[in-house]
Amino acid sequence: MDRWQAMRIFVQVVECGGFAPAAKILHMSPPSVTRAIARLEEIIGTRLLVRTTRSLKLTAAGEGYAADCRRILAEIAEAEANAAGSFTHPAGLLTVTAPALFGRIHVLPVVLDFLDRYPAMQVKTVFLDRVTNLVEEGLDVAVRIAALPASGLIARRVGSVRQVLCGSPDYFARFGEPKEPQDLAHHRIIGREGLFGHSEWLFGRDGSIRVPITARLIVDTNDAAIAAAVAGWGLSRFQSYQVAPEIEAGRLKVVLADYERAPVPIHIVHAEGRMVSARVRAFVDFAGDRLRRRAGVNAEA
Repeated sequence: MDRWQAMRIFVQVVECGGFAPAAKILHMSPPSVTRAIARLEEIIGTRLLVRTTRSLKLTAAGEGYAADCRRILAEIAEAEANAAGSFTHPAGLLTVTAPALFGRIHVLPVVLDFLDRYPAMQVKTVFLDRVTNLVEEGLDVAVRIAALPASGLIARRVGSVRQVLCGSPDYFARFGEPKEPQDLAHHRIIGREGLFGHSEWLFGRDGSIRVPITARLIVDTNDAAIAAAVAGWGLSRFQSYQVAPEIEAGRLKVVLADYERAPVPIHIVHAEGRMVSARVRAFVDFAGDRLRRRAGVNAEA
């Protein structure tokens, strides 16, 4: 059995969590799969899997080898696809990640249009509010709202979002509008755990204006903060895409626009490699064009 086939069997065993289910998918007998893994461990010279009667676990060496096998097998598949000419016709599974709310509002509609454009494509979305590791987590493309640090990733800037301070017309009718950041000391503040939930808010393009914030209401989701602001209870700070519908409908109004921070860039990011797959290239081009045109996203080159 060649090394490529052994690696493919090993990855299938890891993904299935056992020899028997992997054998079924591979159309092999369970003893054949067991022998292939044993032979692979013999060639490498180390244990890859710890087997018990009830479970199958990767060793530390096995975890690293599994990641390398997935990468190598993916590169082989891309090379074969390139040779077969499929780079002009994207096909296969693409995994896309984005912040939860931005993903639901802006990325998901793009994904639906992309699937309509490319019938041979399949897309899995992973929308969550943390920074993901594309390589380690097996993700193809990420949409990130942040200034990106130097890395081995390829990033395409597709726009930006503002950080806006909002309140409802009813709130301003009762309490008036702040004219400068220091006026916030006399206003009701809706705080948020995590983003913008700090005890100090920064204003000005460079963030040089520091304003202490005491929030009487602290919520743990953007939806709750938006609902409280729309209800007229107080003021809160959002990224512009989060409240674009409420602002357009007149349910919220932006104040202190002259004191806003510099816009936060939006990037589409993917892992760097010797060649970019057709599906990644097609999605990055397609999504970049669509995201530049969506509401709440300021288009930038």
